[in-house]
Amino acid sequence: MAVSWRSWLANEGVKHLCLLIWLSLNVLLFWKTFLLYNQGPEYHYLHQMLGLGLCLSRASASVLNLNCSLILLPMCRMLLAYLRGSQKVPSRRTRRLLDKSRTFHTTCGVTICIFSGVHVAAHLVNALNFSVNYHEDFVELNAARYRDEDPRKLLFTTVPGLTGVCMVLVLFLMITASTYAIRVSNYDIFWYTHNLFLAFYMLLMLHVSGGLLKYQTNLDTHPPGCINLNGTRYQNIHLPEYLSEHFHESFPGGFSKPDELTQNTFVKICMEEPRFQANFPQTWLWISGPLCLYCAERLYRCIRSNKPVTIISVISHPSDVMEIRMVKENFKARPGQYIVLHCPSVSALENHPFTLTMNDFEIYSFLHLVKTPRFCPFIQSRNYPKLYIDGPFGSPFEDSLNYEVSLCVAGGIGVTPFASILNTLLDDWKPYRLRRLYFIWVCRDIQSFRWFADLLCVLYNKFWQENRPDYVNIQLYLSQTDGLQKIIGEKYQALNSRLFIGRPRWKLLFNEIAKYNRGKTVGVFCCGPNSISKTLHKLSNQNNSYGTRFEYNKESFS
Repeated sequence: MAVSWRSWLANEGVKHLCLLIWLSLNVLLFWKTFLLYNQGPEYHYLHQMLGLGLCLSRASASVLNLNCSLILLPMCRMLLAYLRGSQKVPSRRTRRLLDKSRTFHTTCGVTICIFSGVHVAAHLVNALNFSVNYHEDFVELNAARYRDEDPRKLLFTTVPGLTGVCMVLVLFLMITASTYAIRVSNYDIFWYTHNLFLAFYMLLMLHVSGGLLKYQTNLDTHPPGCINLNGTRYQNIHLPEYLSEHFHESFPGGFSKPDELTQNTFVKICMEEPRFQANFPQTWLWISGPLCLYCAERLYRCIRSNKPVTIISVISHPSDVMEIRMVKENFKARPGQYIVLHCPSVSALENHPFTLTMNDFEIYSFLHLVKTPRFCPFIQSRNYPKLYIDGPFGSPFEDSLNYEVSLCVAGGIGVTPFASILNTLLDDWKPYRLRRLYFIWVCRDIQSFRWFADLLCVLYNKFWQENRPDYVNIQLYLSQTDGLQKIIGEKYQALNSRLFIGRPRWKLLFNEIAKYNRGKTVGVFCCGPNSISKTLHKLSNQNNSYGTRFEYNKESFS
């Protein structure tokens, strides 16, 4: 089926536009800086000494400045949660763009890695050229102290060189620990190394304060390439007269007269020796704002979350699912938001995001799949450990109530973000725009449904009693048939007709939803395996004959 441009623009248009703007800024900064150091008169002598390495090192530094400032903004969770509020950002497309914050953070990180490699390689060439092209007439301009000085001394005895080596090591640790394999196998390594970003930024501030690269300050009295006549005042003189007076040798190429060599040409005479000055460091202008914003937010979040919550109860559910009910003062959350949990008994610094599954006055509960053996014993013991929560933070599922029609797809424990949505509808659905909800849940075994079946049954019966049977369309898919009869019974009679064996036929499902919601915009929300997510994303962009548009949303903790 062909791609629908209408759906593609709704799902991908704003994202690609922002990507194009970001890419254009990088290209513009790189090219503008490259031309400045390649053709700028104030860098004439420095360019003669260093060549292409100077242009590449400074151009890549401009790109690094931009991305080192932008990479912090997607990690300002409170800022994103504030912007996500419907009153702050009325455009739904703009709010959906905030869901790409983690992707943008990763993109900036990869860009920093690539241009750091270019920057380092260019400066290695510069160190060699400083040594080889040492010029006794420009002592101020030279970073080397004498000709053929060992370039390694420039790397390990100067502030820019030493801090640069340290930054490369820190960046290497952060890159390697950010790979998927390490994040999955040992999250602690990823967490600890990623917090080295503070050391990276401190080293970056010191790195730019070295002042090795200098520009010429007296261009008026010493134009680049001028001729020094032993103190003669600067003036414009006619070149043939100057050549006849000062040069008596034969001219190259068979020219016998100076005016045959050049006519109406003027030569510039130096008035004084060139003076050089170190560049004013601009890096702090780029990163100080985002860095201060991020640090201020982290400080506020630390103060806000320093009081432990009160655990009311811990309930074990089938399929290793555990429910924690807790109370915290002055805590308010919207349906679909998530929190960050910190348990000092498990780890001093490690935090993990969990979606809130119920919002009942001051009691908030969330559920998660217990897979870490070191975390489970602490929570299930009689003496509850201290738990600290940070948040709440925004997620794309907040918008599921703002569509007239929503399709919510969950895979396994990925149902937790939708639990708060369903609980909200159970309390009162009338204040919201949502008028039809398709809820699809795919699990491997029948036990996975049991801890959530009560809520689904109550919700299903509620809308039947209110004569709104079409408000919620529940479909449960079971990939394994072992123990299928255990759910059959009077208690879950409402769900028996909603239970299917096998996997959903996604294309047929989308076609059916499009048929019954002609010309409407359907919000698609997914929390589950990447295979399901990619399928839904692809189908959301495809064309249909009913004029229905699907807007895709994906859970992504920042």
